[in-house]
Amino acid sequence: MVRTGIGIRTAQLHNERLAGQIHVYDGEGKGKSQVALGVVLRSIGLGIQNFMESRVLLLRFLKGPGRTYDEDAAIEALQRGFPHLIDQVRTGRAEFFGPEGITKFDRLEAQRGWDVAKGAIASGLYSVVVLDEINPVIDLGLLSVDDVVRSLKNKPEHLEVIATGRGAPSSLVEIANLHSEMKPQRSQNMDFPGIEGVEIYTGDGKGKSTSALGKALQAIGRGISQDQSHRVLIMQWLKGGQGYTEDAAISALRKSYPNLVDHQRCGRDAIVWRGQQQEIDYVEAERGWELACTAIASGLYKTIILDELNPTVDLELLPEEPIVQALLRKPRDTEVIITGRCKNPPAYFALASTHSEVFNHKHYAENGVDLKRGVDY
Repeated sequence: MVRTGIGIRTAQLHNERLAGQIHVYDGEGKGKSQVALGVVLRSIGLGIQNFMESRVLLLRFLKGPGRTYDEDAAIEALQRGFPHLIDQVRTGRAEFFGPEGITKFDRLEAQRGWDVAKGAIASGLYSVVVLDEINPVIDLGLLSVDDVVRSLKNKPEHLEVIATGRGAPSSLVEIANLHSEMKPQRSQNMDFPGIEGVEIYTGDGKGKSTSALGKALQAIGRGISQDQSHRVLIMQWLKGGQGYTEDAAISALRKSYPNLVDHQRCGRDAIVWRGQQQEIDYVEAERGWELACTAIASGLYKTIILDELNPTVDLELLPEEPIVQALLRKPRDTEVIITGRCKNPPAYFALASTHSEVFNHKHYAENGVDLKRGVDY
């Protein structure tokens, strides 16, 4: 039987890998640090579900005190919700600088951060180590790429390492097991920059839904002291059945912040292929959209994640025009994050103020490596 178009694999049984992998997320587009935070959340959620601690180190280069970053709120939410599982180290200064502006302080700060990272990697105490913005640090010549590559090649087998930032060096990409590039997609209408607060993550690479989880953390972090003022809805299409690691992660968040997170799923526990849609697929897709449309219009939520909406539309389970109209009428201070790959870009893509396409340059699954709960699905 020939199957064409987009099919989304829902909850299935997988052989799972035990070995940790090296991930590299780079590119000019938005979403790199968000992906790292999403992986952290997945890992913690699975650990809680299985009564196994999943300790994480967030090592943030070029992000010293004195400036606010988008992920600060997300990390605060993680630290408050799971204080015994999250360690954070920040290095560098707050100002932007290029090769001509490098100072002795910059070199010392980069080395300080890397010394902490090397110790953490060698210790075996962590299940995930995030090296946020290490790519530009290497690109600026503040660290020896040979030293970084050598340490990562000798990491403990179980350890997952995530390197982010623009300008990943070729030797780091070479040893990476996964390499996703975030490319910004510019609007062709120069007179219309898009609707503020509409973000789209699409493409064949890994990191779309995971980046959305990072956005959920950011919203929760901003609203920790404000209760329902930063409430989040995570709406997932094509994800029926049981056993999603996102569910464990979201469940952990809802347990820590019960007044801030709502979660809904729709779909059946099967792969939906173009040309083989069943009546239940249309019913479930429409049910999910009715919930999402009501949430967008209500103003109750500050962040609404429409996970896998793109392939749902691409499979013609939902029409485009109601989505366009809902986004045009959304409250100004409501963020809507839309994810998923699609073959035929729908009309609402033109409304996004941020659109990152994730390109898959390398993925360990292509080499026969099993997927891992808490990281891949």
